[in-house]
Amino acid sequence: MIAPLFDWGDVFSFQDYGALVALLANSIIAGAVLGIVGGLIGVFVMQRDLAFAVHGVSELSFAGAAAALLFGGSVVAGSLGGALVAAILIGILGSKARDRNSIVGVLMPFGLGLGILFLSLYDGRTANRFSLLTGQIVSVSSPDLGWLIGISAFVLVGLLLMWNPLRFDSLDPVAASARGIPTRFVSLAFMVLLGLIVAVSVHIIGALLVMALLVTPAAAAMRVSAGPLAVPLLAALFGFVSAVGGILLALAGTLPVSPYITTISFLIYVGCWVAQRIRNRVRRTAAPRTGTTLPA
Repeated sequence: MIAPLFDWGDVFSFQDYGALVALLANSIIAGAVLGIVGGLIGVFVMQRDLAFAVHGVSELSFAGAAAALLFGGSVVAGSLGGALVAAILIGILGSKARDRNSIVGVLMPFGLGLGILFLSLYDGRTANRFSLLTGQIVSVSSPDLGWLIGISAFVLVGLLLMWNPLRFDSLDPVAASARGIPTRFVSLAFMVLLGLIVAVSVHIIGALLVMALLVTPAAAAMRVSAGPLAVPLLAALFGFVSAVGGILLALAGTLPVSPYITTISFLIYVGCWVAQRIRNRVRRTAAPRTGTTLPA
């Protein structure tokens, strides 16, 4: 009898699952907060065409975290420092989309190379190095959770305070500037908020896959809705489901948390894309066919 090459028992094991959920409650709470805030800020990331910038910020955040790991500092503080440097540089120098993409294209390989250099010099646990790239579910201690919730709350409050001018500037920057909105300050402030949430997301999902929480949920929401209230709510819901669902699956699995989060996020996007296609086809079918009747 031929033994199967693949056994689901090697991937999932729900033995003592309840105890694991209680033990890693910090990670679940952190994932829920980051999923909601990441989904909300992701709406403006999509509207401002900053998906590429998110990846650039995450690479410098990774470099900062790797430097902190090498020199024995706080990984959260290191990732925050790297992310803020990248966000401020992009916000100041990248006022135009072409300039912004060029700056991100320069910063991204520099940050990745610098991070790899620091990790190659680090002689500690291999799991610590790997977690910076793909996330680590057991790395959220109580002090780290306090930092993560505090930073996420700060980002959420800042986002709500500048919601209307930010939305106006995102949809029509020329008209926003003409109406007296300080568009340059709004852009820089948003980049700072984005840098903060990227840094804390790197701590959960890793630098390489951070867009699964900051881009994909909002992109999925925009596939099925265009309402100014529905899109942020759906994006926050999709981010929450992706983060918490991924963590809950990772508790029963043997893989890092990031594949679960990214897979759920991707499946949500595919589902929204299919729903959009079906809705458009139904609308085209139901639309009355109008013709022009020539006068006799």
